[in-house]
Amino acid sequence: MPIKESYEKALRRAVETAPYYQLLQITLDQIDEGFARFRMPFRKELTQAYGVVHGGAITSLADTAVAFALMTMIQPGERVTTAEFKINFLSSVHSGEMIGEARIVNKGRRLVMADMEVKKEDGQLIAKGMGT
Repeated sequence: MPIKESYEKALRRAVETAPYYQLLQITLDQIDEGFARFRMPFRKELTQAYGVVHGGAITSLADTAVAFALMTMIQPGERVTTAEFKINFLSSVHSGEMIGEARIVNKGRRLVMADMEVKKEDGQLIAKGMGT
């Protein structure tokens, strides 16, 4: 279900102005109720000693998608934070763009469970996880 256009604009503005997202060059691609898709380009600055994207950068992309998917389902004045996070890395990234998607699986009164994936442009799965 689509969210209000004004709220989508506010969420996009939040992404565009957040220093951490600017640092990682994370951009919001798509957002709907309970769903978010973000993109992050490969950059040499994100690599570790073996020349592949560091798991922390990949995790940041996934966590961002979870947070924004949930932001589409909260009330004004409520805030979100990650309580627990599990991620499995399935392939390395040497180039291209990474796409992080998250879907809210269950929303309780205080805790939410979300499913997340990070893929390469060609759809190959980089990482899969769950967040609370």
